[in-house]
Amino acid sequence: MLAIRIRPLRQSNYDAMIELFQMSGLNPKTKGRDSPRMFAEQLRRNRGAYLGAFDGGRLVGTVLGTNDTRKAWINRLAVHPEYRRRAIGARLVRECERVLRKRGLEMFAALIEPDNVGSAAFFRSLGYDILPILYARKKRRESV
Repeated sequence: MLAIRIRPLRQSNYDAMIELFQMSGLNPKTKGRDSPRMFAEQLRRNRGAYLGAFDGGRLVGTVLGTNDTRKAWINRLAVHPEYRRRAIGARLVRECERVLRKRGLEMFAALIEPDNVGSAAFFRSLGYDILPILYARKKRRESV
């Protein structure tokens, strides 16, 4: 096995990313917010903060870093099941934090589903506080 490299995602990684999301249970919205067109726009807006972990040419992990100008968001952290427990997720999050810190962001957040104890433990191990919050949302349409 080759050493895992982390680098920014490209549009050409779209299909592999969607496949990774599906096998990781992230339920991509390929007709809405995760469509190829939207992904291209997100790559442009979040240049360098959408990261992939690669074993040779194979995409084995992702993290999508965004920000709302005051807080950085760690989104869509996914690691291929065959590659878990190798610190790939931690490397992805740390690199995403590094990229976003260079943009002046000092607070990082990740939304974790209430029953996802594994993700809560993972983020806690990286120094994140796990806070009990309620999340309200409103969608213009179901595909977003």
